[in-house]
Amino acid sequence: MTAFAELLDDCLRALGPDHPESLATRGSLARWRGESGDATGAVAALTELLEDRLRVHGPDHPHTLTTRHSLARWRGRAGDAAGAVTALADLVEDRRRVLGPDHPDTLTTRDSLARWRGRAGDAAGAVTALTELLDDRVRVLGPDHPDTLTIRGDLAHWRGEAARTEVL
Repeated sequence: MTAFAELLDDCLRALGPDHPESLATRGSLARWRGESGDATGAVAALTELLEDRLRVHGPDHPHTLTTRHSLARWRGRAGDAAGAVTALADLVEDRRRVLGPDHPDTLTTRDSLARWRGRAGDAAGAVTALTELLDDRVRVLGPDHPDTLTIRGDLAHWRGEAARTEVL
C-alpha cells in the first residue's frame, strides 16, 4: 500500500489530479487499503474517487462504472450488505444500458449482485438471480467456461443456504 501512496504523490505532482493514471492509482490504493483490512477507508476513498470520475469522465464511462462496482463491493465488505445490493442493482441496469446485457462486465455485476443478495440474508433471491445468470453464462460462454462453472458452484452454495434457512 505504501508503494501506491508514493506513486500517487508522484502522479499528482507530475500529471495532476485528473490524469487517468492518477485516478487509476487512487483506485488501486483504495483497493489495497481494503485488502489490508480497512474496508471503511476503502469506501471513503472510492466515494471520493467516484465523485472525480463522474466529473472527469461522466456517468457512463467504463472507469466510472468500474469504480461504482468497486465501491459497492467494499461497502458490502465494510458491513453494509444491503447498501451493496442497492448499489449493484442500480449498476446492473446502467451496465445493461451502456454495455449491453451480454457484456462480461454486465454479467460480472449480476454475479456480484446475486452473491451480495445472499450475504444480505436473501438466499432465495440469490438462487433466483444465479439461476437466470447461469442460463445467460451458458448461452454466452458455453457450459464448460470457468465463469459458467463458478456460477454453478455459487448456485449450489446458495441453494444449500436457502434450504437451510427454510428449515430454521
